[in-house]
Amino acid sequence: MSLPVVTVSVTEFKAKCLSLFDDLEDRRVGKIVVTRHGRPVAELNPPDRTLPPLFGAHPGSAAVVGDYDLTRPTSEDEIFDAEGGILHR
Repeated sequence: MSLPVVTVSVTEFKAKCLSLFDDLEDRRVGKIVVTRHGRPVAELNPPDRTLPPLFGAHPGSAAVVGDYDLTRPTSEDEIFDAEGGILHR
């Protein structure tokens, strides 16, 4: 079963945006098309919840071995490009 597509004008969207977002979130509508002067200017779709969030998607999948400091500079003798005034290579 396909969810309905709701088409609203910009003015109507401004007045009803919170309830329209609720409809998207609760999967009562499949898409909201916002129009200006009868022409579509935006489409809103619910997020795809089947994908894991990008941040924290694989917690515990990597470990730092030993006492390696991830915040330590990678090189102490080299001058980095920015320090030397080099903008592009």
